[in-house]
Amino acid sequence: MTQRLLCLGLGYCAGFLAVRLGALGWQTAGSSRSEAGLAPLRAAGHEAYRWSREHPLLPDAAWEGTTHLLVSAPPDAEGDPVLDLLSDRLSGLSWIGYLSSTGVYGDHEGAWVDEETPLQAPSSERARRRAAAEARWRALAGELPLEVFRLGGIYGPGRSPLDRVRAGRARRLDAPEHLFSRIHVEDVAGALRAAIEQPRPGRVLNLVDDEPATSATVTERACELLGVEPPPLVPFDLESLPPAVASFYRDRRRVRNARLREELGYELRYPTYREGLAALLLD
Repeated sequence: MTQRLLCLGLGYCAGFLAVRLGALGWQTAGSSRSEAGLAPLRAAGHEAYRWSREHPLLPDAAWEGTTHLLVSAPPDAEGDPVLDLLSDRLSGLSWIGYLSSTGVYGDHEGAWVDEETPLQAPSSERARRRAAAEARWRALAGELPLEVFRLGGIYGPGRSPLDRVRAGRARRLDAPEHLFSRIHVEDVAGALRAAIEQPRPGRVLNLVDDEPATSATVTERACELLGVEPPPLVPFDLESLPPAVASFYRDRRRVRNARLREELGYELRYPTYREGLAALLLD
């Protein structure tokens, strides 16, 4: 039987998984919110359909033969678009993966958290929306073959500190208490493929690497690899940061990934930002 993956929101992370599965003979399909976003998906060999809250019709052809569903479309101000618009299409699948965020943990004052840690109310609106959407999905875990993946900060080709340094957009904030958990996009795809091969409905997994680090530290390493001087440290003032940046600094936590190894048996290809940046430098 041919396996078919449908990605609702076939973006950066979902695209890496779709390419991996396509190489194994899977059929792959996905959605984009805009007409312009369809061409690159089709050029990569995926069936592509326009779908969003503003363009809610997803034709039967998108669903035909689908065995596995990956949901990476983010929640919006109205809620979760997939559950709001497509909940009647979710039965009969072999596997559903929902891409959430470690932002749902909220503020733990820099302490370590894992999948069993009670969630605190996040400070940012974006994270609150994500927490609410994840809760809705998890409430369906007894009815659907659902797994939830809480992703840390994603980096990879074209989206890394190396790219920000090259573009002259890198900053170093003097915020040593703000440690961020990250993961290379290749490890996101690798972990998702492993979960598809070893499904466990109801499972929640943190997808992060082994070493949370400050943004300044990672930028320093990127500059070292590129042979340039790092930008000067800027005093940390939360209220003076752009809102989109400040939202990442309002909550502090360090995220464990033990379940990723012990339960799923996945070994990170890039266990820290050091290996990840070094590999990107060679791409």
